[in-house]
Amino acid sequence: MAILRFRVYWEDDESIYRDVVIRHTQSFSELHQVILKCYEFDSKHRATFYRSNDSWLRGREISLEKYEDKTYKVDPLIMADTALRSEVKDPNQKFIYVYDFNKMWTFMVELINIDKEENKKLTYPSCIRTEGIAPSQYGTKGLVDSRLAEVEEKYDLNAAAMLEGFSEEDEDGNATASEEDAATEDTNEEF
Repeated sequence: MAILRFRVYWEDDESIYRDVVIRHTQSFSELHQVILKCYEFDSKHRATFYRSNDSWLRGREISLEKYEDKTYKVDPLIMADTALRSEVKDPNQKFIYVYDFNKMWTFMVELINIDKEENKKLTYPSCIRTEGIAPSQYGTKGLVDSRLAEVEEKYDLNAAAMLEGFSEEDEDGNATASEEDAATEDTNEEF
């Protein structure tokens, strides 16, 4: 059984991506669900894939369902009824994945590897690699949380420097550049 490894890039920043593995017999619906899981998105919104080429042009649509308020040139394939093997025509096959038609979250999905053997330790489909901080689906992610504050306190360079016996003077007792700058600013304020 072939195992397909896709790299899923966030369109706005290619340094943010997730690698997912999935059996070639599984459906686009399962690929859709694992992408949402990897990026920590909910599954409350509309979604669609487009078959693509090396220039990332949109081709045949593979939709979660046929949406009545959307016009189609050709009826879309339905994710749940479409196996990956039927649409993977190239060893570097590309798809464009669009989630939430209001926000238009767009991801570039590229086939990067095909394995002949399954990894018995994995449940397919699965996210096997994450790079970068995923965008927040609804607003901003809480980057400043207690863990970040603990790291800041632990690695506070000024406090650490003072604890290790360093001061803001050089070996001869002269003020370092930062103290000289502060003194210059004080004299400039007087004028």
